[in-house]
Amino acid sequence: MSAVSIRAAARTDLPAVLKLYAQPTIDDGAILPLEAAQAVFERFRAYPDYTLYVAVEAGGAVVGSFALLVMDNIGHLGAPSGLVEAVVVDPARHREGIGRRMMHFALARCREKGCYKMALSANIKRDKAHAFYESLGFERHGYSFLVDLADATSVEPGAAGKGPGAHAPSPRLRGEVR
Repeated sequence: MSAVSIRAAARTDLPAVLKLYAQPTIDDGAILPLEAAQAVFERFRAYPDYTLYVAVEAGGAVVGSFALLVMDNIGHLGAPSGLVEAVVVDPARHREGIGRRMMHFALARCREKGCYKMALSANIKRDKAHAFYESLGFERHGYSFLVDLADATSVEPGAAGKGPGAHAPSPRLRGEVR
């Protein structure tokens, strides 16, 4: 495994994290402007147990990132669950064990918090990511459902119906009465 450490991200890490998200396979290479990312990061920090983590080389370079949300539950006898989001590794550093180290870290955090499960989702087209997660012991379980709530063609904050911070009209769900 590559010699990296995992730590909670600092505001100063955001430019490097955004650079990682600029990959064409992630949101078609579109990224938030730094100011918008800083605002989201501050909201992140207000959540009770939602942390953006970075994988950092000994020299200080950010080479990976992921977010981990630990959610309390009324069900499952009150045991919390963990949700991993936005996993990314520098493409030049793939296959060096960085992603594996990040997921082991996330699993350890979830165990420390008493989570009954840790879940994540990956785009249906990302076969290499699926194989990676399965190699870590993740199992395909059930179905993942989503409703696309916004047209992500623009990343301008506040753009009506587009991008982060926008309030697009809700899509109509089958059977929904308006």
